[in-house]
Amino acid sequence: MGGLEVAPSSDLWFSPNPSKRWGEIFFLLYTPFWLTLCLGIVVPYKLYEVDRGVCWKERYWVKASIWIVIFSYVGNYFWTHYFFSVLGASYTFPSWKMNNVPHTTFLLTHVCFLFYHVTSNITLRRLRYSIADLPEQIQWVTEAAWILALSYFIAYLETLAISNFPYYQFVDRASMYKVGSLFYAIYFVVSFPMFLRIDEKAGDTWDLPRVAVDALGAAMLVTIILDLWRIFLGPIVLVAENKRCSQQGLPWFS
Repeated sequence: MGGLEVAPSSDLWFSPNPSKRWGEIFFLLYTPFWLTLCLGIVVPYKLYEVDRGVCWKERYWVKASIWIVIFSYVGNYFWTHYFFSVLGASYTFPSWKMNNVPHTTFLLTHVCFLFYHVTSNITLRRLRYSIADLPEQIQWVTEAAWILALSYFIAYLETLAISNFPYYQFVDRASMYKVGSLFYAIYFVVSFPMFLRIDEKAGDTWDLPRVAVDALGAAMLVTIILDLWRIFLGPIVLVAENKRCSQQGLPWFS
């Protein structure tokens, strides 16, 4: 009496309350994952000991995280509006927002971008060792081709991976996959080689101000290229009038 009434359920294990049942199932699946990660990997391999004795400001993971925080923040706060005005994308799920961009995307982008950029680091480093004996011009062309290919591949896969998310919509999915992925790949064409430079050369240890300035420089270069696309190539689809940006303005000012 006065409580929440729920329909009877034939399931004798979980609550007949749909919300409570979902929560119980989620916790049963979520907890073993983190226990396995912590007790099965972090503790046995003593990953927490790796940087012991190194000042927190000198640790690579701190520098990499700061670089990605800055780059991904600019990407979400500013560049998402190019997705709205140039690619015809839109977020429709209810959420707290910053500059009309859901807060959750800021957090998710950081995790994804760290993974993408570490993957790029590993492959670029291996590629450089493989082509070290080739003429310098061939090395430049090969590395540039790999960066472009990897950037497009990652951009395409991410676009494809979120295609079933009902609250991220596109005017034309086919155009978004093919051309929109190229637009998105601009992020990584700039950021992959720049991110690799952090603490890469022996004796050239970066401090945090240099990391921050480098990330801001990469973000500015991406912004310029994206806006040149907007001005000279325009939207890849017919965008609604209320989402268009004036030729002289910037998407986040419209």
